[in-house]
Amino acid sequence: MDGVELCLETFGDRVDPALLLISGMAASMDWWDVGFCERLAGEGRFVVRYDHRDTGRSVASPVGKPSYSSDDLATDPLRILDALGIRRAHVAGISMGGGIAQHLAARHRDRLFTITLIATSPAGARADQKGLPPIERRLAATFENPTPAPVWNDRAAVVDYLVDGERPFAGSLGFDEDRVRRLANIVVDRTRDIAASMTNHWVLEGGSAARFRLADIEVPTMVLHGTADPLFPFGHGEALAAEIPNASLVPLDGMGHEMPPPQLWDVVVPAIVAQTSGDSRRS
Repeated sequence: MDGVELCLETFGDRVDPALLLISGMAASMDWWDVGFCERLAGEGRFVVRYDHRDTGRSVASPVGKPSYSSDDLATDPLRILDALGIRRAHVAGISMGGGIAQHLAARHRDRLFTITLIATSPAGARADQKGLPPIERRLAATFENPTPAPVWNDRAAVVDYLVDGERPFAGSLGFDEDRVRRLANIVVDRTRDIAASMTNHWVLEGGSAARFRLADIEVPTMVLHGTADPLFPFGHGEALAAEIPNASLVPLDGMGHEMPPPQLWDVVVPAIVAQTSGDSRRS
């Protein structure tokens, strides 16, 4: 893919409308639960998930020395679509992946049918100059006093580290440790270099791409946002829906800054299916 090794997985029938899932920072495709992908595929979507650079089985750089820029991460979805021969797709992105989706909608709108923004924040310029709600204090404290990194070749310690890292992002629905631990085990076993995976996205330099205005996004947009998100409180989702023309907002009661948990799939899956319906057969 443009000389870059990126790992992807697909679910469903290739003749169905393509739905590309974009993970958050330092997150491999594994956080998009297989069951979730299969639910979407069962509703007639050709679902694609992939590993960002330095996650999962995609290309890995030396720890602390990523060989790519944030601009490269932002355009990797186009490389994935090109590799699959897909001209246009629906895109759903979470957190950083939601920022990437906004960038694609503003700069490469001809490649997208729709975007779904999950647990993310405005990546483009807003007309409203009022500040957005700050990170919750309980979560800010974990950034100010981070847990020391584990010994990276101690598998059990790394799994514990990943699980503990997810815990403070949970909302009022609670933290499903068994599910997160299951996914963390998969992540550790699939990742080429877990130390690089947990480090390199955080040290990337800012992108060179010019800023865009949210008001200029013309791609049909849906915002899915947890009402208990401690990183990007609900006002961030409201701001996206207010600034992007004709965007819809679906509150997810009790969800934190996390992948939609299974107890919300009966809300999230139909919402995404409705958003991605229409004349969008693979092209």
